[in-house]
Amino acid sequence: MSKIFKFLIYLIILIGIGVVAYVYLGPWFGVDFDAPQSEIRQPVTLDAQ
Repeated sequence: MSKIFKFLIYLIILIGIGVVAYVYLGPWFGVDFDAPQSEIRQPVTLDAQ
């Protein structure tokens, strides 16, 4: 049972390292993580009396 637990811990750590590496190295491979930015203006009508 402890071997399975150790294996799962090591697997989770390796997956975490892989995700962090993908985030840092992604832009070098053409992956764009930036959200599209554009200004949005909408008129607001306030019904104050």
